[in-house]
Amino acid sequence: MADLAYSEGEWASSDALTLRYRDYPGPDWRPPILCLPGLTRNARDFEPVVQVFAGDWRVICADLRGRGQSDYAKDSASYNPVQYVADVIALLDSVGIDRVVALGTSLGGIVTMLLAAQSPDRIAAAVLNDIGPDVEAKGLARIRDYVGQGRSFPTWMHAARALRDQAGAIYPDFAIADWLRIAKRWLAVSGNGRIVFDYDMRIAEPIHQADITAPSFDMWPAFRALAGRPLLAIRGESSDILSARTLKRMEREVPGMEAITVPRTGHAPTLEEPPVQAAIARLLAQVA
Repeated sequence: MADLAYSEGEWASSDALTLRYRDYPGPDWRPPILCLPGLTRNARDFEPVVQVFAGDWRVICADLRGRGQSDYAKDSASYNPVQYVADVIALLDSVGIDRVVALGTSLGGIVTMLLAAQSPDRIAAAVLNDIGPDVEAKGLARIRDYVGQGRSFPTWMHAARALRDQAGAIYPDFAIADWLRIAKRWLAVSGNGRIVFDYDMRIAEPIHQADITAPSFDMWPAFRALAGRPLLAIRGESSDILSARTLKRMEREVPGMEAITVPRTGHAPTLEEPPVQAAIARLLAQVA
């Protein structure tokens, strides 16, 4: 499928970073879809959403600080969800957007919940991709083990095979062509020609410094702030981040939320899955 045209935008953070986003055009009478990526992901991770919905909807895909085309932070302590929310609000203010359909994968879903708690009127609808108010310790430990390793590869095929070795259990049905496609979303060509992960390795520092055995911040009030608007929660069947038990509680806490589970998939669904795209379409129909 041909790549869709987009413009590249930028905005300034409160600590003078230049942050960037991809802006795919669509009608201005609907709230745009704002795509917020996971911890080590970037704007390219939402290509499946763009290919299906851009044109009918304006789609804005943000590179959070330290990812993709956005500046790396001067202080690694600013790689935290509260700062990401402040950055997102600055983005919305800079482009004059009052309300969005927020689509957040993993960390992006945490940012979505916190944004709803802080500025609920800015959320027209929300999609939480494999994230909830409770995050499983096993999954956090796995993320802690791999984030910030700084590996590089001589070719895209080497990168694809490394991803398959690292995450094969998450996507057990992927062929090497699938891993190549994913590699080109998650990694980039560095200045020396090597293929590298497209994020600042220092995003790992706050994670390594945190005590994952300590009680976490209660995110349930932030999640409940999404009530009263179209809401979709997506879970990978073998996710080690969002448990089936937490997903059930989410359904109880916010009646009317649609919940779907993607079979034979871990953390996180790629948003290419036909049932996921159909569910997103149902949510958007409620906004339109």
